[in-house]
Amino acid sequence: MSGDAELELDTDDRRHTLWIVLWLNVAIAIGFFVVGYFADSNALLANGLDNSSDAIVYLLSLLALTRSRTWKRGAARFSGIMLLIFAGGVIADAIRRFLEGSDPGGVMMMVMAAVAGVVNLVCLRMLQNMKKKDVNLRAATTFSFNDFISNGGIIIAGIIVMLTGANWPDLVVGVAVAGIALYGGIDILRDAHKDRHDEEGTEHRKGDEFGR
Repeated sequence: MSGDAELELDTDDRRHTLWIVLWLNVAIAIGFFVVGYFADSNALLANGLDNSSDAIVYLLSLLALTRSRTWKRGAARFSGIMLLIFAGGVIADAIRRFLEGSDPGGVMMMVMAAVAGVVNLVCLRMLQNMKKKDVNLRAATTFSFNDFISNGGIIIAGIIVMLTGANWPDLVVGVAVAGIALYGGIDILRDAHKDRHDEEGTEHRKGDEFGR
């Protein structure tokens, strides 16, 4: 098989994987929003926003598959900035709920988080099995890993809410999800910055070799 044929096959496999994780995240985001509304849960709504941003990232990753390295970095930067904005919105909602009060449903939180955890694990495994990930695909993998960790926190918060009847575990997890998103956004932006310097270094070395 020629190099071009192998590259085309690899691109088709990546496209197929990204379409699957894209639609899975759209479905999970809708579930989080619906259940989060009825459960009066900041943590579930936070994860709904998170999965919505994930779906956008996967869509950008699909568009970036056949684009230039510069375009891929731009898509990754957009993903990172979006995560930072999302984190700020979740923290603001948690503060509002703390001041106004809320009554989260522990059982609904745990069930939704358990279902989402299974889906996120499937997405994470699929993305991890992709070879030679560029900066944008690495960003997509970061998103799925963040989601999987967040779901575990929601299950723990749901148990505490059931035992105590308090709303603070839900708020703590919501803010924690925002913190994970904040870290992930910074990590994605750092990776995009590093990728730019790596590319510039490669071009510089090629220029030196050509000059000889």
